[in-house]
Formats: sequence, C-alpha cells, structure tokens
Amino acid sequence: MKLPERYVQEMRELLGPEYPAYEATFNEQARNGLRINNYKLPSEVWGRINPFSLEPVPWIANGYYYGSQENPSRHPYYYAGLYYLQEPSAMTPASRLPVRPGERVLDLCAAPGGKATELGAKLQGEGLLWANDISNSRAKALLKNLELAGIGNCCVTSEEPRRLARELPEYFDKILVDAPCSGEGMFRREPGMCRYWEERGPEEYVPIQRELLSQAWAMLRPGGMLLYSTCTFSPKENEENILWLLERQPDIQVLPPEGYEGFAPGRLGLQNCVRIFPHRMPGEGHFLALLKKAGEKSQGPGAWGEAGGAEARQEDFSSREKGKKIYGIPGKSESRGRKSVKLCPEAEAFLGEIRRDFPGERLMERQDRLYLLPREELPQGLRYLRTGLYLGDTARGRFEPSQALAMNLRGEEYPRRISLGLSDPRVVRYLKGETLEAADLAGEKAKGWYLVCVEGYPLGWGKLSGGRLKNKYCVGWRMQ
Repeated sequence: MKLPERYVQEMRELLGPEYPAYEATFNEQARNGLRINNYKLPSEVWGRINPFSLEPVPWIANGYYYGSQENPSRHPYYYAGLYYLQEPSAMTPASRLPVRPGERVLDLCAAPGGKATELGAKLQGEGLLWANDISNSRAKALLKNLELAGIGNCCVTSEEPRRLARELPEYFDKILVDAPCSGEGMFRREPGMCRYWEERGPEEYVPIQRELLSQAWAMLRPGGMLLYSTCTFSPKENEENILWLLERQPDIQVLPPEGYEGFAPGRLGLQNCVRIFPHRMPGEGHFLALLKKAGEKSQGPGAWGEAGGAEARQEDFSSREKGKKIYGIPGKSESRGRKSVKLCPEAEAFLGEIRRDFPGERLMERQDRLYLLPREELPQGLRYLRTGLYLGDTARGRFEPSQALAMNLRGEEYPRRISLGLSDPRVVRYLKGETLEAADLAGEKAKGWYLVCVEGYPLGWGKLSGGRLKNKYCVGWRMQ
C-alpha cells in the first residue's frame, strides 16, 4: 500500500522513533469487532449464550474481536439486536462518555449508529437520546440501527447543528461529537481513503469540526460533558481544535477519560487527551478529548421550562406538561397540550396486553400511526425522522404493531409469543419472510398476534390462524 508522501512525512514527525512500528501495521490484518447491546442483555448473560469464538477487546467492557471464520451479520442474534458490528477502536468514544440513565444525551454526528446505539443502551430506557445526522439518507440508516437495538426513548433528526443549537440551548447533559475527518486512522482498513486525503487533506475538515464543536458547546448544560473524537491522527483536526475551543470558552476543563495502558497521551500540552495508534493496541487510529463545562447542573427549569437530567424521571410529567406544546411527528403542526388519545379498540386491547405502562398523555396518533412520545417537550420545525417509539399502524380502525415495538420489548412483556430455538430451521425461514407452521408451539386453535422470538429474544411479529403464522417481519430487514 502506497501512502501519500506528505502524510508519511507528517506521521514521521508525529511519531518519531515509533514510526517504523506504525508503518509495519499495514502488513497486518485489520481486526473486526462486535459490541454487546447491554440494553437487551448483560454481558455476563452473553457469556452464556455466545455462539462464536471471540476474544475480548481489553479496553471495552462489552467489546469483542471476531475472526474471519465467523459471520455474525448472518446470525439470528444479529437480527435480534443483541450486538452491533463495530471496529474496536471506534467503540472507544461512547464507552468513555459517562452517561447515566435519565440524562439528556446528544450524538451530533450519529450515522450509521454505532456510537448512538451504545449511548442509548447506557440510558437503559430512561432519559432522552437525541441522534442527529445532517445527511437524510444516513439518518435513515441510523434510525434503522436504533430500532434494531431496541432504543425507544430517542429522537432522530437530520438537521444543521447551528439550527439545533438555536433550538436547544444548554439542553443536554452529555454530548458526543464524533466529527467527520480526513480518516487517517482508517487507511489500513479502507485504502481508498488515501486518495480522498490527497484531494482534500486535513485542512478541509478543520472548519467543519470547529463549527461542530462550537454549536455542541452551546447545547451543553453547565456541569455537562462533551466528548470530541475523530478517526484521524492530524493535530490540526485534534489537539489544535481543542486549543481553539479553549481560547474561546474559558469555562472548559479537559478531563482524563477512563484509561488503558495502550492509550497514548495527547500532544501540544494536552496530556489528558487520548490517542489510539494501531502499533500500540489492536485497533485502528482514534483521538478522544473529554471536556467538562464549568458550573453545576441546573436543578430548576431547563429549556422550555422543563426540569431535566436524572431528576426529571422522578417527576409527574403528566401534570408538568399540561398546557404545553409538543411536536411529535414530522411534517405536522403543533398540538396544544398532551391529551390522552382515544385509541381504537384493537390498539387499546393490544397495548393493554403488554406488561408495561403506556401513559395516555404521551401517546400521539398521526397519519394512521401511533407513537409513544418522549417525556421531553420538543421544538417545532426541525427535520424529525422519529420522535419516541413507533408503536404501530391504526388505519381503518385496525391495529398492526410495528417492528420497532417488537425490538423494544422484552420477550416476557408480551403474553403471546413463539420462541424458537437457534437450531430450529423456522428461525431463518421467518427472517426470510416465509409463512410458518406453528401449531406445535401455539396450538391449532390459537389465533391473533404473536411475538416471534429466538431463544426468548424478540425478532418481530406474526399473525396466527389455524396453526399457520402469517409473517409480519419487516420487509426491508429480511435476510437475503
């Protein structure tokens, strides 16, 4: 592999005597990784059901390497959302942002969702995950991955960061900015990026990165934390951007993230920043800086008069939100007050069977679709792809549950379920969209909606009649 000459010179200056060791990594095989979705299962449970030959990623508690002989993207557990395929070093940023359940968390450049799904898992269904990507097509892929991971307490937008900052000042407890960059840390994995580097170089990305940092900082609450990361080595895109922000924002503290022996310190006097080099640890290149805004998290009103953070989940939202504006569904004008929705009998009966509360004041029906809105009030006019959990369709007085709801449920939360074993050929047939014979699992007389699971973990819905299960697995998700 031929590296750009200017890049080689810059890396020689950056690494000094370590450069030969770095150069030698281009003769080594890149490592593949998967990260366990701790929203769906604890890592210790994964240890009991793991069907692969895996090696732990030593600095990621729920990360593993897998070899070329494995094919986890074709396994039923992948379709159950039990793990996400992700390059090992790319797991680091979300792992080092200390998110707690109940907080408001923003992933500003979130597509395709590797970091957002981990942040959502850390929230454990409490608080709000706001995932944004300026590209609408990439944001659609992001939404699919959040649904697959079962994350329902989310808001997905495709917006300019400047507009988000205007609508959400000092709103978030934690923010991740995994900025677009020149990708130097991925040259081994994606050699084609060398050509783009020669055409654009780090200089093209610096203004974009500084704009992202500036807008993200405006959305961070006092006492909140922001993690800035890139998959590049250039100090222009890393330490120099942090120094630029420090000059303009005196209320910044650069914190040392949770350490690991292979991490290298930052340059230009920023020792608390982290650099990941492939010759020091088994992964690709990355940079991380964990920043804290001065002040204390407000205990009083936040944006639009709402209490936020971990304190918010302890309050009576129905009484606090009375008379407020909500903007739950893209393309619709505001609705005054969170009033209980009058559900059609089928929807009411279906939701009543689920062993979970669906507060009426948080239900919203628009365009024959039913949603469970976040507890948070949302600003008007943004380009929303999703607000909250999409529950199902309500056209013509009927109710058909959504794929997103199936993935958000625990198997035991719905009373009628068909749980197939891993070795049962009907698992793959279901994932391919075929009708199944299921009389042996539910009985000849059973009928109605059933949650189809693999080893107890939900995959999707089916409708049973006369021992045959009509397949309702999402068409766009089907195994090819």
